[in-house]
Amino acid sequence: MKRARNEVTEPQDAEARRKIAPVICYPVDTLPRPDLSAYQAVRDGWEKVDEVIVPPREARTFSVPAGSFFRIVSIEGPQVGDLNLWAADDLNERFFSGKTRALHGTHLSTGDQLWSCLPYLRPMATITHDTLDWYGFDEFGGSVHDVIGTRCDPYTHKLLSGHEYHHCCHSNLTRALADHVGRPREAVEPAVHDVLNVFMCTGFTRDTGQYFMKASPVRPGDYLEFFAEIDLVGALSACPGGDCSSEHSSDVAVCHPLLVEVYKPKAAPKGWSPAPRSSYSRKHGD
Repeated sequence: MKRARNEVTEPQDAEARRKIAPVICYPVDTLPRPDLSAYQAVRDGWEKVDEVIVPPREARTFSVPAGSFFRIVSIEGPQVGDLNLWAADDLNERFFSGKTRALHGTHLSTGDQLWSCLPYLRPMATITHDTLDWYGFDEFGGSVHDVIGTRCDPYTHKLLSGHEYHHCCHSNLTRALADHVGRPREAVEPAVHDVLNVFMCTGFTRDTGQYFMKASPVRPGDYLEFFAEIDLVGALSACPGGDCSSEHSSDVAVCHPLLVEVYKPKAAPKGWSPAPRSSYSRKHGD
């Protein structure tokens, strides 16, 4: 929450310093881009091979083979979902929201990719369709599908309220992953990571720079669609904040289920192959 507090006298060149033009940290002119037209072409005649219902205030896992698609669908009412992704053969390789944000911006939509953590750093999934792409950025600076928030968690909840709450998205994702791999919750909890906040409408306040949420514009029938660049295990939590219009981490908000659908195309996209892991040597200098 950094703002001018008038604790230190401004230097004479303060305004000149503020007016220095920003520089994009990671220019993406050389970033390999997916051929969206090839991806979208293979949707014709695809077969739905699996679906998973995520109950309110719970999480469920799902698997998506490389070269297949999956959708997160709103089915009953406005509901936000917190998404984690792992490489199916190695839970150490997981979605890296920070690097995804650095490459694609604070909020994701069609054509953006979800990148994995170091030292792997490769696209895990590509967004191929977004029925909320019409929203853009509103007058408050809010938009949907963010990679700026983390996930509601019981540790922050305990810090701020003094109470324990076990259906925060972090706990939901922990339980779901533990059930999927058949290991204790304490053992798998470190693999749960910062999320893509699907359908959530968020931004930063302009006066204090604080993270805000507002009612999601999602309605039944809306979906966010992905193409799996590698074999994936995913986990989706139906956030206890519902549409996040007022609060999260409680049993007060009206919550709805979410649907995950997995589709197998008849053929792979033209010219596509699974994404390789980073080719960096990992020598890190002398």
